Amino acid sequence: MVTVNVRDNNVDQALRVLKKKMQREGIFREMKARQQFEKPSEKRKREKQENTRRHRKAMRKRDD
Repeated sequence: MVTVNVRDNNVDQALRVLKKKMQREGIFREMKARQQFEKPSEKRKREKQENTRRHRKAMRKRDD
């Protein structure tokens, strides 16, 4: 569960913090994925692409 504290009635800042937390948690991506049915073959293809992207990013980070 994601919680955000509002300080000094600054709701705009609290919303920005909430959006950042939700993006880090992957909630936006999950909501988008649940909007429509995804065929199992499409799911496998997407997950394979995500793993490849993640692996390449780790390799870039390791090389630096």
